[in-house]
Amino acid sequence: MNNWQPDSWRSKPILQQPEYDNQEQVNDVENKLSSYPPLVFAAETRELRRQLGEVCQGKGFLLQGGDCAESFSEFNAPKIRDTFKVLLQMAIVMTFAGRCPVTKVARMAGQYAKPRSSNFETIDGVTLPSYRGDIINSFEFTEQARRPDPSRLLDAYHRSASTLNLLRAFAQGGLADLNEVNRWNMAFVEHNPLKDRYKDMASRIQDAIEFMKVIGLNALNTPALHETTLFTSHEALLLNYEQALTRTDTLTGKPYNCSAHMVWIGERTRQLDHAHIEFFRGIHNPIGVKVGPTMDEDELINLVDVLNPLNDPGRLTLITRMGADKLEKNLPRLLRRVKAEGREVVWSSDPMHGNTFKASSGYKTRNFDAILSEIRQFFAAHKAEGTHAGGVHLEMTGQHVTECTGGAYAISDDDLKQAYKTQCDPRLNADQVLEMAFLVADHLRK
Repeated sequence: MNNWQPDSWRSKPILQQPEYDNQEQVNDVENKLSSYPPLVFAAETRELRRQLGEVCQGKGFLLQGGDCAESFSEFNAPKIRDTFKVLLQMAIVMTFAGRCPVTKVARMAGQYAKPRSSNFETIDGVTLPSYRGDIINSFEFTEQARRPDPSRLLDAYHRSASTLNLLRAFAQGGLADLNEVNRWNMAFVEHNPLKDRYKDMASRIQDAIEFMKVIGLNALNTPALHETTLFTSHEALLLNYEQALTRTDTLTGKPYNCSAHMVWIGERTRQLDHAHIEFFRGIHNPIGVKVGPTMDEDELINLVDVLNPLNDPGRLTLITRMGADKLEKNLPRLLRRVKAEGREVVWSSDPMHGNTFKASSGYKTRNFDAILSEIRQFFAAHKAEGTHAGGVHLEMTGQHVTECTGGAYAISDDDLKQAYKTQCDPRLNADQVLEMAFLVADHLRK
């Protein structure tokens, strides 16, 4: 670490970056960001790392979820509230079923950049730069909108700060009250086509809450029943933004990326000799890396050793994104190798990205059954190898969109057009993601 600096990544090759027209303007934006207050505090980040250490040791579970890419145009309180609510609902179900703490990490307050498979896209014979997230350019298909604009880095910062402020208010101000959260769950179960399947668990949770009231445990004397902790995360794609928000903690003297509590590297930017690995190896946040089906065992061990040289539980989360048709063949060999080498990592399943396809209606979508299948295979592989299935990582929203097919409400290809709102990848809607939580809870209970 002696040769690491927050800007040492600039000497390395880098992928998935915008090409700005005015470098002087970029420099000015970076300097402004460097002078702004941090978005999160190092002590909060250390607490998340501690909790993930418990998950790594099989004493907890990680629930990570939120938008594929946050949108400037849909930046509003109801949307933030609805995603916050559904994350809490999922966590209550998983905590009760698994009899273990659930660490909640939102893909919010910074998830504004997206890697793309192509630098350009063509519509009706017109070719323009790809949309890379609102922190870079705009979704509208015009030459002006698709031009990368560095001032959007400042817009993303201010929106992230406002989102964090509201999330903290929700978490501490009463919206996270356990009675309210389970009341929402009971309403979901009552209106779900498969309510008989989930009603038993929701009723048992309500019985437990009523029992606590009888013996005198309530929101007034037990803050844990009235408040919660929610951490934030995003893919740290734009390293100039991440560097500008990196601070040296005054208590420990260590550098932390204060744009979020947890950041991760996508599969397209995890090359060992490239800029993203260089930046990530120096920050002291808990970090994640996406792991696809083509990952080689030796490459994975090298990656783990560069990013977690002290083999510290809670430092590194491996987020597998295999696809339901590839996980069974590829995940076990990686689990065996990491276990044999004695590496301490959190294993989390991203069942979304490997199961994306284009529907006959023309919409990019994902199928609920394929997502669930990958999660089930994830749990089965860990059980077979004697390792801990540590979490799930979902692209989801608290809104009632129609972007993924299937689920209890049997959304079809023809239904997608009803409320297809994503600017990037399809998300599970509120009903689908809660249904997923009850099904995951079955595995946790076992």
